[in-house]
Amino acid sequence: MDRVAETPVRTQPTMTAARRWTMLCCALVAAMTTTCAVSGVAYLIPALHTEHGMSLAAGSVLATVPTVGLMLLFIPWGALLDRYGERRVLTISLCITLAGTIAAVVISAVDAPLWALGAALFVGGLGSGAANGASGRIVVGWFPARQRGTAMGVRQMAQPLGIAVCALTMPLTAQALGVTAALAVPMVVTGLGLIACVVGIVDPPSPPRRPADVTESSTGRNPYRTSGFLARVHGVSVLLVIPQAMMWTFVPTWLIVAHQWPPAAAGVLVTVTQVIGAIGRIVAGRVSDAWGSRMRPIRLIALIAALATMALALTDWLGSPVAPLVMVIASIASVADNGLAFTAIAEYAGPSWSGRGLAIQNTAQYLATSASTPILGALIAASGFPIAFALTAVTPLIAIPLVPRDRQID
Repeated sequence: MDRVAETPVRTQPTMTAARRWTMLCCALVAAMTTTCAVSGVAYLIPALHTEHGMSLAAGSVLATVPTVGLMLLFIPWGALLDRYGERRVLTISLCITLAGTIAAVVISAVDAPLWALGAALFVGGLGSGAANGASGRIVVGWFPARQRGTAMGVRQMAQPLGIAVCALTMPLTAQALGVTAALAVPMVVTGLGLIACVVGIVDPPSPPRRPADVTESSTGRNPYRTSGFLARVHGVSVLLVIPQAMMWTFVPTWLIVAHQWPPAAAGVLVTVTQVIGAIGRIVAGRVSDAWGSRMRPIRLIALIAALATMALALTDWLGSPVAPLVMVIASIASVADNGLAFTAIAEYAGPSWSGRGLAIQNTAQYLATSASTPILGALIAASGFPIAFALTAVTPLIAIPLVPRDRQID
């Protein structure tokens, strides 16, 4: 035991506060590449349908291809992060993603067969799986516990900001310049992410192992075998991602079809909601730092999400004009927990297992989203939006008693 305590692991020079936050911004840009490379194609479905004669079904399948590649390699990328560190693995993964996005632009420009475009998008998805885990490890590795929740909230802005970039640029670019030009948006974002990684990211040090710290996670042994903490956090996150999937996927249709909003107005409201949701993640992280707890804020967020989603079901059923405002509140609450769960997983799993722990978290959430979306769509078609909102509110209620107690934050 003493020998373990005296053996230092990988170390780095002292990091200044300014450099930490600069590195966090670089990690944020790198993480945005995942969202743009995987989600961007969905915003081209209208153009592919109207201008290229592609059926909506074929366009939807094409849009899911990057997600399939992403989910296939989430856990292998996490294992590589645990073994080889962040900067090297992230650079390789972003190079693969960049190659896929460049190939998609070229294939689209030469009007190659649809399967070739799908193959390029699939390669981009395969490469994009390291960014989320790497950026999470960078936050936990370089920031002290009292700042990690806030820092992870900033890093978790990557998803809504990436969606906002795609939503604001790709449809308009496709309309003005064509699908090929629109496909360049993920390519440019990935290129910027690669530059940010090479220039700004340094692998965090592995802390020396002290006798008091020797746990399953700190010694490199599997932390899933000694405690149900990580499994319960994954389960809670899966339950809480279902309202998020409902809001992100079906709210535009709810506004445009059910409430006859103009598409432009609906797009503006969705984008504003995304930005506020991104800020909400930072606020949730700051609260967790102030409370010294990741789990207590998750319980509160789950309760707010359940109440807000139920209120949305009620106001929509009554035809109330405040329903869109309630939707904004429910949408913000549905995404606020993500950074807290990521922080707790990385802190508890430790540097030897956090890559795999975050990869399992991402895989579980993506699978839950993929499985629940068609079910929710069928429910909306059969029973309407109010019933779908009401049933969606049940999952955060189930999650509340499943939230585990906090583990010690070192």
